[in-house]
Amino acid sequence: MSQIKTTPITVVDSINKADFVKQYYKPQRPVLIKNLTKDWPAYKKWDLDYIQSLAGEQVVPLYNNVPTKGHKKSVVAAVEMKLYDYIDILKKGPTDLRMFFYNVLQKMPQLTKDFDYPDIGLPFFKKLPVMFFGSKGGKVLAHYDMDLADLMHFHFHGTKKVTLFHPNQAKYLYKVPYTVHNLETIDMDHPDFDTYPALRDVEGISVTMQHGDALYMPSGYWHYITYEDAGFSITLRAFPRNGKRLAKLFSNLLFMRNFENIMRRIQGEKWTDYKESKVLREVNKRYEK
Repeated sequence: MSQIKTTPITVVDSINKADFVKQYYKPQRPVLIKNLTKDWPAYKKWDLDYIQSLAGEQVVPLYNNVPTKGHKKSVVAAVEMKLYDYIDILKKGPTDLRMFFYNVLQKMPQLTKDFDYPDIGLPFFKKLPVMFFGSKGGKVLAHYDMDLADLMHFHFHGTKKVTLFHPNQAKYLYKVPYTVHNLETIDMDHPDFDTYPALRDVEGISVTMQHGDALYMPSGYWHYITYEDAGFSITLRAFPRNGKRLAKLFSNLLFMRNFENIMRRIQGEKWTDYKESKVLREVNKRYEK
């Protein structure tokens, strides 16, 4: 059975600030830290029942894995419903409905009492702690974050698998132009190497996250996620500070995203079909050489 080549991530039980900065932050190397959250109230309190008990009447947007077509923007919610009801669906599962970039400060600020920004050397931006929810069997398309932040990603309630890819692997991943993801027709768990031969050469890093684990994802790293159980995560981010990455960040946010949505509005599926056929043709041609 065809599979993407991966090596296991480095795992540490704990780490101090100096070692984290020297061994991982400065060289931009991923690492899984097992005990970073053990002293948080969240470690004992956070599960789906607890989040549901705080949900109240708030309504949230939910997303699925159906590509947006026609003249819609690149990211459009599939449905909206009460958070309480969505968590009920997660418990019963499976479902492909996911919630992402749930702003804790805006939507559920009481959760900020349950976690800390670890003193580990990352210059965290403390106004944007965001949560992600998914069901057993749920998958998140391979992508990297548009803002190019360094990410500390904490998982709760169950297990999920993450495959990371260094930014230099993008040339094998069939990145769609003017987006931050690869072709949505690719099954990253069972890749079709005949149709997508460049995937034979991509090299990833495999991670299994359990309750309370912390995953450091350096700036620009691609990640593909599969939920083994219904669960949720919170990400704390540190925005880039060097000039080159800052310039790319603003280019992504101000130009790339807006240009993509304008072209979708004007040309609809003609634009997305053009881009997808272009990247498939060009990556395969480059691979053959």
